[in-house]
Amino acid sequence: MSEEIRIFHNPKCSKCRLTMDILSDKGATVTVIEYLKTPPGHNELNKILDILGFEPRELMRKHEAPYQENHLDNPDLSREQLIQAMIDNPVLIERPIIINGNTAIIGRPPEKVLDILS
Repeated sequence: MSEEIRIFHNPKCSKCRLTMDILSDKGATVTVIEYLKTPPGHNELNKILDILGFEPRELMRKHEAPYQENHLDNPDLSREQLIQAMIDNPVLIERPIIINGNTAIIGRPPEKVLDILS
């Protein structure tokens, strides 16, 4: 593991905790970002989306109240508007996001983190 691993983490999330356990078991050095306390900014979210190969809605938790309340299913919303919605409501961001260099995954299921620990 040549690069530093970063995880966008919610300590209340069981998938996040299980992913952290796997990283710990593998001896990985990890920078933990509690994204509900310190959400990623626009540039960082754009980069995460690009690394994942996702469009914004693919990174959004569609069952969260802010998704429905802000009508984020509206097809007329731009990429920028959807990214801003995640910045304004970080609870919308799917978790955990694990980044290792230029590779990223969503840790669902948590074992997926093993795919980027080469």
